[in-house]
Amino acid sequence: MSSLPTTLPSWLELLESRHAETHIDMGLDRVRAVKDALDLKFDCPVIMVAGTNGKGSTCSMLESILLQGGYKVGLYIKPHFLHFNERARINGDMATDEALVEAFNAVEAKRGAISLTYFEFTTLAIMQLLSQAGLDVVILEVGLGGRLDAVNVVDPDVSIVTSVDIDHQEYLGDTREKIGFEKAGIFRPGKAAICSDPVPPQALIDHANAIGADLWLLGRDFNYMGDKQQWNYGGRSQRRNALAYPSLRGANQLLNASAALAALEVLRNELPVGAQEVRTGLVVVELPGRFQVLPGRPAVIYDVAHNPHAAAALALNLGNMGFFRYTFAVFGVMADKDIDGVLAPLAGVVDHWNVAQLPSPRSANAEQLAARIAAMPSDAKPEDRTVQAFADPGAAFADALSRATENDRIVVFGSFYTVAGVMSARKTTH
Repeated sequence: MSSLPTTLPSWLELLESRHAETHIDMGLDRVRAVKDALDLKFDCPVIMVAGTNGKGSTCSMLESILLQGGYKVGLYIKPHFLHFNERARINGDMATDEALVEAFNAVEAKRGAISLTYFEFTTLAIMQLLSQAGLDVVILEVGLGGRLDAVNVVDPDVSIVTSVDIDHQEYLGDTREKIGFEKAGIFRPGKAAICSDPVPPQALIDHANAIGADLWLLGRDFNYMGDKQQWNYGGRSQRRNALAYPSLRGANQLLNASAALAALEVLRNELPVGAQEVRTGLVVVELPGRFQVLPGRPAVIYDVAHNPHAAAALALNLGNMGFFRYTFAVFGVMADKDIDGVLAPLAGVVDHWNVAQLPSPRSANAEQLAARIAAMPSDAKPEDRTVQAFADPGAAFADALSRATENDRIVVFGSFYTVAGVMSARKTTH
């Protein structure tokens, strides 16, 4: 056997090269076999979070509140923007290169002849790292779907499904019912199964009931109410009043916060948190790229919205921001997304479109995408509307910045790659 990589970049390069040609290989038998060989288990409560949109926000709120409560918290969240280490957090800090290399070595030593995809290998490594860190609680974000996601080889104490909408149809099915069933795959018999989607698919409810999970539904088992200043959470046996709005901006954040508080209600004997910890946790929570409004002018907004549900929320959030003379969009998207569904809510909001090619073979062609946007009906006067294609998100953003005044705003959206490309370009120019 050749010697193993000794640095994180070389390890990631090796993993990418091993599976450069493979599709997503659904099925958990291989991952489970390596998990068992590692004897990977958690000696603390595990919260698992799935959902079309909102899972990152929910995970971050849970982490923030539990850190305020003085607990040692582990978080696995994805994808990353600038550094792979962003995916593994211990006590709010990114895992070190050294810790990740050690975890990669552990997986490699135990996998034998079993072939693992990049995602499966890195998921096992990060879960291995977290399992060795002496934590009080672990929060695991599901990557794709739920039932067949590599994270699902672990048994959670509490499962959350934030929202169910159409995305990744080629793997999860083309209806909310099929997708709801896939996401309900993270539920466990006798354990709390929380769903914060206001209209949960019947398939999700049926699956939870069929396996004997303890199903918590929004509006039945937990709820929220709010005015302009503050909001209240009500659960089965716990109320939390006079809460601050989460620092994460956007229309759906109270749904996500309510799901987080329902999970904490379930775990209140193992992980009690007081009112002040909840308030502070919600105020200080940070999550890059989710309706993230940067300081300064012109206003710059990062949003990873890449499906119709998230795009509709983005349009609503932009509408709530007040007046701006022009809205510039830096937009790049994967070809396999429902592109018309993503564009529709924003057609009347954006004046100037800067369409970017993304650094992925799955990227939609920027020139063709620009032509498609130019053909969309618009109320704007021709001189107030432009559509251009660019080779990458950095170039698209630089052009928008050169044309925008301090009374304008630039919204960067469509994919993690779009936001990461702009973040990275801005980092090198600052």
